Amino acid sequence: MAAAPDEVEQPDTGPRMSGTDRLTAFSDGVFAIVITLLVIELRVPEYHEGELLAGLLDEGASYLAFVVSFVYIGVLWLNHHALVRLIRGTTLALSWINLGILFGAVIIPFPTAVLASALTHGDTDDRRAAVALYALAAALMSAPWLLFFGYLRRHPALLERGVSPEYVRTQRLRPITGLVLYGLTGLLGWFVNPLLGLIGVIVMVTYHAFTSEGLRRRRAAGR
Repeated sequence: MAAAPDEVEQPDTGPRMSGTDRLTAFSDGVFAIVITLLVIELRVPEYHEGELLAGLLDEGASYLAFVVSFVYIGVLWLNHHALVRLIRGTTLALSWINLGILFGAVIIPFPTAVLASALTHGDTDDRRAAVALYALAAALMSAPWLLFFGYLRRHPALLERGVSPEYVRTQRLRPITGLVLYGLTGLLGWFVNPLLGLIGVIVMVTYHAFTSEGLRRRRAAGR
């Protein structure tokens, strides 16, 4: 009997695989919604006649938080796109892990709103808490990515032709780096200076942007 359009032909052993089209479409939809939700937190400032510019400048920190999170979600989408290209099919377990990745993405608007409020209206203690919360959310975001790579390492039959298990092992360094350095960034923002913590978050987002196609130094030959 011919395989269903969304199923990948495979031996009878091992976990049942299906195609990645539905996983990709659903994930893209979630990222699109999340990146749209960010703009809802942007507000027209209250102002008196002739003071609109001053009001907009007073909200500058909240706009910064929006830009950081917009770029962050965009980087996550690029990383997810590169991740899905590594596999020729998905399983029930891998789909659950992917839901964990999406869960990490959908909570980002909340720490973004908290950070924007603290930067605009809070004192130093409020900013410490807000930066630490944002860094904690980003650190927890890295955990399901680590699980995803770990699952692929244990099930190499899911990998696209030409993607080696060695390459997958190398990519696990990226979520490990995220867990550790986002955690340290949160501690830096809490115990030292919230501005330094925010700079640390921006540096980590930049790191994941530049490595969205994966760490190349140990790619398999021919990739």
